[in-house]
Amino acid sequence: MIVVTGATGNVGRALVGQLAAARVPVRGLTRDPARAHLPEGAETARLDPAAGAASLAPLFTGASGLFLHLHAVGERGRHTAALLEAARAGGVRHVVVLSSSIIGEGADESHPIHIAHSALESAVRDAGFDWTFLRPGAFATNSLQWAPQTRAGDTVRGPFAGAVTAPVHEADIAAVAARAFLDDGHVGAAHRLSGPDAVTTEEQIHAIGAALGRTLRFVDIPPEEVGPELFPHVPPQMLPAILASFAAAVGSRPEITTTVEDVTGSPARTFEEWARDHKDDFRA
Repeated sequence: MIVVTGATGNVGRALVGQLAAARVPVRGLTRDPARAHLPEGAETARLDPAAGAASLAPLFTGASGLFLHLHAVGERGRHTAALLEAARAGGVRHVVVLSSSIIGEGADESHPIHIAHSALESAVRDAGFDWTFLRPGAFATNSLQWAPQTRAGDTVRGPFAGAVTAPVHEADIAAVAARAFLDDGHVGAAHRLSGPDAVTTEEQIHAIGAALGRTLRFVDIPPEEVGPELFPHVPPQMLPAILASFAAAVGSRPEITTTVEDVTGSPARTFEEWARDHKDDFRA
């Protein structure tokens, strides 16, 4: 049994679906099971991270693996210890952590994303579990932030048109997570994940337009004009650090890895494929 936190999120839902399709017992944890609508074959259970280790332990009954998402342990990781204690009591031995590529040699250890994910990795390592860390770079799903604008018209406003990333499809992150649980050789590995190509923010908008059969125009705006409404997935206190990261990515050469293909045997999906997979999200 694999327990998946964040089961209704982008990566978690993809992982639950892939495991269920492979007939691997999987239990998706969510704060609202009634609205989860997880794939057939998956169990659904309610996660209240503040409930304490004793109350959380039954969620892990019969489980050998845990997919751990930062959001499952609460703000600033305040419920990490309790959740890991419950997982151990339930029999979990292997934890696969959804971390971040910001962790690595020469990283800015003061960046809030680094601080949060480094603490989560350390907690799992120090608790004595077998572990695998997944460190993806830019998520392709971050582009869903533009959906309100594409639903309203053909002009998208945002900062840093020339910021370059190698966005990774959530299904590819999930596929690597599944192999980490099911195959030998991943314990103690820190897998760095990316998409196959470097693309600018403006190129992403054009790819979304192509998937919709429309011509979208990107209007570059100064970062000082950016409000939280343009980055709804980013906590407001983290927005300045995120904007600084985008500024640094203008004209950059992002890290591109072959990890997805190395681990799964299939090449990483392109951003154009992601846009086609998500075109309905961008329609009114």
